[in-house]
Amino acid sequence: MFSRVRSAFMNVVGGIEPVVGMKDVDGPSDERDRHRHLPHKFPYTRPHFLQLHTEEEIAVTADHHIRPIIVPRDINVMPWSAGYAEAVNAGKSMLNEDQACIHRGLLTRQDRNSSDSHKAPSLPYVYFGIFDGHAGSGAAVAAANQLHHIIHEKLVDIIDHLIPPVVQMEKSSRSGLSFFFPGKEVSKESLITGALESAFWDMDQLIGEDKLKYKVNGGCTALAALFIDGKLYVANAGDSRAVLVRHSRSQPMSYDFTPESERQRVRRLAALQPELLGNEYTHLDYCQRPVQKDIGKRILYRDWYMTGWGYKTVTPSDLKLPVVHGEGKRSRVLATIGVTRGFGDHELKALYSNIPIKPFLLCQPEVKVLHVDDEEEWSEEDVLIMGTDGLWDVTSNERVAEIITKSFKQFPQDENRNKYRYTSAAQDLVMSSRGKLTERNWRTSEGKSATIDDISVFVIPIVDYKRDHSAWLEQNKALREQISANMNSINSNVVVERAVHNGHPQDEEEEVSLESVMNGDDEIDTSAPLRLELQ
Repeated sequence: MFSRVRSAFMNVVGGIEPVVGMKDVDGPSDERDRHRHLPHKFPYTRPHFLQLHTEEEIAVTADHHIRPIIVPRDINVMPWSAGYAEAVNAGKSMLNEDQACIHRGLLTRQDRNSSDSHKAPSLPYVYFGIFDGHAGSGAAVAAANQLHHIIHEKLVDIIDHLIPPVVQMEKSSRSGLSFFFPGKEVSKESLITGALESAFWDMDQLIGEDKLKYKVNGGCTALAALFIDGKLYVANAGDSRAVLVRHSRSQPMSYDFTPESERQRVRRLAALQPELLGNEYTHLDYCQRPVQKDIGKRILYRDWYMTGWGYKTVTPSDLKLPVVHGEGKRSRVLATIGVTRGFGDHELKALYSNIPIKPFLLCQPEVKVLHVDDEEEWSEEDVLIMGTDGLWDVTSNERVAEIITKSFKQFPQDENRNKYRYTSAAQDLVMSSRGKLTERNWRTSEGKSATIDDISVFVIPIVDYKRDHSAWLEQNKALREQISANMNSINSNVVVERAVHNGHPQDEEEEVSLESVMNGDDEIDTSAPLRLELQ
C-alpha cells in the first residue's frame, strides 16, 4: 500500500521514482558501501550569491512546513540587479535539490609584449545557470560549481574569432607563425553555440569520471543563459525553462525535453538497438496498453517511424512495457525517469531491473539566440525568466507574463528602491507556484493544487545588458583605434639596413617583420616583408 502511495506521489511531482535513488549504484553490497563512503567533491550549499554561510542558515531554507521564499541578502552582487528567489519542496526530498550560479567573465586578448591587460582588447560576458537535481543533489552541485569554468575554456578556444587581432601579420612559413583560415565563413554565433554544446558534453563526461572518485548522486537538468557580444544565448537540456517577457507578452526561449516531447527519439533508439531494452520493454507505442486477454485482437499502435496510428494483431511480445510509458507529466523512460536530457545518471538502472537508462538520455542542449543589440527598443520591464519545473508545472508562460507585468506596476516608483523590482517579481513568481498551506495542502491563489517541488527563478533585465554592451562597443572602438595608431607609428620607424655579411649594399633598406623587431630577435628574416591589415 505504501509503495503505491509513494509512486502516486512521485507521479504528481515528476522527475524520478524515489526507489531509484537507492539503486543509483548497482552491484554487490561492498561496492555500494564504497560509494557511500566516498568524499564529496563539492559540499552541499545554496547558491553563492544568497550569501548563506552557516549550516543553520541553510537548514532554515529547507523547512518543508513553512517553505520560506529565499532571496539574495545583497542585491548588489547580482548583475544588473537581477532578481532571484527560491523555495524548497514540500517533503519530496530532505534538501532543496535545485542549484543556481552566476558568473561575470572577461575574455582578454593579451599581447605578448604587454603585461597591462587593461590596454588589451577584451570581451565581457555574463552567465546565469540553473540546475534541477533528481535522486540527489550531487550532479546539480557539480554543474553549478564547474559548468561556467568549462564554458570559459571553450570561449577562450575561439578567442581569435570573438576578438580579432587589431593587426593581422603574415610571415613566411619558415618564420614559425601561421594562421588558420577556414574554408567557409563561420559566424561568431555558430562558434559560441558550438562552445556551449561542447561544454555541456564535457560537463556530463566529467560527472561520469568523478563518480569513480567522489560521491555524486543522481542527475540534473541544465539551463544556461550567456550574455555575450550583444546577444543572448540560452542553452537547455531538460525540463527547466526560459521565457522572454517583452511588452507584457511571453516568448519561449527554450522547450522542455521530456519523455513526452522526445517519445519518437527514444523509441527510434530502442528500435535500432533492441539490446538496450533487455527483453523487458518494447519500442512500440499503443493507444491503449494491451493485456493478456487482448492477444489475437487488433489494436491501435505506432512504430517509431510513425506519427499517426495503425492496426496490428496483438502478440505476446506486445505485452511488454513500452520504452516510453504514460502521458504528459506522468510519462517515464523505462518506467523510471521523467526527463530525457541533462547531466549525470550514469549508473541509473530501470526500476526493478538491471537495465541502464543512460543510453536513452542526452546531455546535448538546444541553443536559442536572441539578438539583443539588433533591437532598438528595450524597456525596463523586458526580462528573461529562467525557472525550474517547479515554477512551470503550475504557472504557464502566459500567466508568468501577467504576474511580471502586475508586479512591476505595483512596485513603488522610487529611484532608490527601483533596483529591487526584479527581486520582488521573482518572489511573486515563486509565491504563485508555491501557494499557501491550507488544511495540510499547498494551494494557489486560485484554489488549485500548488507545486510540491523545489522552485528556483531568475528575473533578468535585458535593457541593462544592452546598455553595458553599447558602452563596451565605444570603449573597444577607442582602444582598437589607439592600438592601431601605435602600431602604425612603430611600423613607420622600422628601417633596417641589409647585413654586410650577406653581401648586400649597406645603403639599401628593406621592410622586415614587425613582430621580430618588437620581440628583439638577434637574427632578422629580411626576406619576409611586413604586411599590416587594420581591423
